[in-house]
Amino acid sequence: MAASLLQTPFSLSCLSNLPSNSLIFTNSTLLSLHLPSRTTTRPNRLSLKANVSLTNNSPLTTTSTSGLSDNEKGKVLLEVKDLTAVIAESKQQILKGVNLVVREGEVHAIMGKNGSGKSTFSKVLVGHPDYEVTGGSVMFKGENLLEMAPEERSLAGLFMSFQSPVEIPGVSNISFLQMAVNARREKLGLPPFDTLQFYGFLSPKLAAVKMDAGFLDRNVNEGFSGGEKKRNEILQLAVLGADMAILDEIDSGLDVDALQDVAQAVVGLLTPTNSVLMVTHYQRLLDYINPKYVHIMEDGIIVKTGDISIAKQLEEGGYKSISPA
Repeated sequence: MAASLLQTPFSLSCLSNLPSNSLIFTNSTLLSLHLPSRTTTRPNRLSLKANVSLTNNSPLTTTSTSGLSDNEKGKVLLEVKDLTAVIAESKQQILKGVNLVVREGEVHAIMGKNGSGKSTFSKVLVGHPDYEVTGGSVMFKGENLLEMAPEERSLAGLFMSFQSPVEIPGVSNISFLQMAVNARREKLGLPPFDTLQFYGFLSPKLAAVKMDAGFLDRNVNEGFSGGEKKRNEILQLAVLGADMAILDEIDSGLDVDALQDVAQAVVGLLTPTNSVLMVTHYQRLLDYINPKYVHIMEDGIIVKTGDISIAKQLEEGGYKSISPA
């Protein structure tokens, strides 16, 4: 669901007919496939800069910035103010005034009951056509995110993983990824990778997510297990790079070993200037990707924000144990 990075020669307009839980816009590579847009974005096109730093050897924890002034904590990457949104067709209101600030280098987690608005919030950030913004503002890297088409949001550095990754028959992983990288390089005025150069670029990223090179010749997600699909998602994130990655329940359907591998790969991509926003129901993901902030969403708004101790409280006592701040 993240915005389109590629200008691909083929169309997946049929994906618009998939059920809403298939999250057709959750991956920045897929949004490039010229999906039909019903968003209320304005027609102007912004001048965007892409970050080409794609690798990092970060530890499995994030650095605390408690006690620092706002200037010392890093630049604001994402600022959401009083965001409201409805389902485009029914006009049912889902988001009722979401406020959130994410700075460079921070990891945030959003938790909440089913139907609280977590996935809707993620979809709205990347411009999913099933939702219409009715109020508030979203600034990303100093630009008005709501004025950008989905593909512009991806070029600006926003990435979102699929909750239920779709299969793309007839398109191999290596062709898909090489096309994605070369589209970004073209935007940056850089020469494209040839096949040999791209494989050299890709190899360490395969190792990071513990994927065998044989996956490159397989069609995108076709016949993949749940764990393989999630690894493939993180491989795409590693290859494309992003200033901000939105991970919508990447822990769903993963066993303990696969979860740890995926989480370690995500942490390995963290730098002092990029950020992660995770949506999850379970503390187990937070045990591997240690967030600085945990937000509890209820009925379309964030009702409480704290550290990872909130997640532990949820694990022990459920949502009834947490009263809105």
